[in-house]
Amino acid sequence: MADAALRLQGLVEQLVGAPLPVRIRAWDGSQAGPPGAPTLVVRNRRALRRLLFKPGELGLARGWVAGDLDVEGDLYTALDLLAGLIWERGEDARGLVDALRDPEFRAAVRGLVKLAGPPLPPAPPREEIRRPRRHLHTKRTDRRAVSHHYDVGNDFYELFLGPSMVYSCAYWPAPDSTLEQAQHDKLELVARKLDLRPGQRLLDVGCGWGSMAIHAAREHGVYVVGITLSQEQAAYARKRVAEEGRTDKVEIRVQDYRDVTDGPYDAISSIGMAEHVGAARYLEYATDLFRLLAPGGRLLNHQIARRPQRDESAYTVDEFIDSYVFPDGELAPLGTTVTQLERAGFEVRDVESIREHYALTLRRWVANLEAGRARAVALTSPGRARVWRLYMAASALSFERNRIGVNQVLAVKTPESGASGMPLRSRTWN
Repeated sequence: MADAALRLQGLVEQLVGAPLPVRIRAWDGSQAGPPGAPTLVVRNRRALRRLLFKPGELGLARGWVAGDLDVEGDLYTALDLLAGLIWERGEDARGLVDALRDPEFRAAVRGLVKLAGPPLPPAPPREEIRRPRRHLHTKRTDRRAVSHHYDVGNDFYELFLGPSMVYSCAYWPAPDSTLEQAQHDKLELVARKLDLRPGQRLLDVGCGWGSMAIHAAREHGVYVVGITLSQEQAAYARKRVAEEGRTDKVEIRVQDYRDVTDGPYDAISSIGMAEHVGAARYLEYATDLFRLLAPGGRLLNHQIARRPQRDESAYTVDEFIDSYVFPDGELAPLGTTVTQLERAGFEVRDVESIREHYALTLRRWVANLEAGRARAVALTSPGRARVWRLYMAASALSFERNRIGVNQVLAVKTPESGASGMPLRSRTWN
């Protein structure tokens, strides 16, 4: 067969009802599609079987992670071109049941089945986490989910995060600034919003590799307790604290936020952690943090948000991210987050969207990963390196297209007197 690419192009266009915007190169060496466009490389028929047995995003992800599918040319351009066919068809896309009533659609499916070869469902790549979808966000399942994402090797994260070791949105003074400067500015922005002062106690929830805890102790003289569920992160953070000579001011614990009982704290930072909490547990999360704060204490909640849907009951998690990146992670609209914080007793005083900053951050991480691709593979696996490259590149585009955002919400445990402690002009940190 020397025309697989042309046949595949025609069948896919028949299925989706639109021209395929990328070029295809098939396993037989044949090519088809618009000249000059990025090329989707279909290395073998197994890629088609993955799509047939798991249509949609997860089938594509399995093909990518396994190396059955690849992209030649600019990955961002390819994802941008394919987004309209894969991720953004939305409510206008025909459901599978309705589509199968169409004789042309059925004929295209039969054509793909014939082109794919013997209909055996391929096993998912080993990087995919497999677990029952019940009892989400217990302490045990949260530990397992965090371990899947973070306990893949500190050296791997160093490769793309750089010396700052901050795995959340940076705050860029200019697009051509260094990643390290932008991450320093983000940590300082959080510290200023919390109005950290010498001698205060800060709880850093989801402390990662200790960057915020060390910054707060070094630059603002506060005592910090950092908590994480990742054993590898905790070991790395403790080593950094010792090397900085900050063991008198910084304590790193492997601890669930629900188990912290040694309040009150003067301030709490939660940077890129609340996405792991889950909708069913979010009010509990907010209430626990409210309980741990002293009256007048401040919370800085830095969290990714999705766009609200007309029918929130129809919301489903992203299959690729749930299976390969952040198991059990859930994104909520900004309004939902603010409401839950207020229900817990907080007074929300400031909301700042820094969506464009995350796109810049992710593009810099992807560039670092691509520059060190051989080392990334050696440190983890070819599939794991491919997961992170696709995840971060697709996420960068999602932030740029306003499909998702990221916000810093500053909230106060305002005492009954109403004295919030906030200045009349609150944006003194800008």
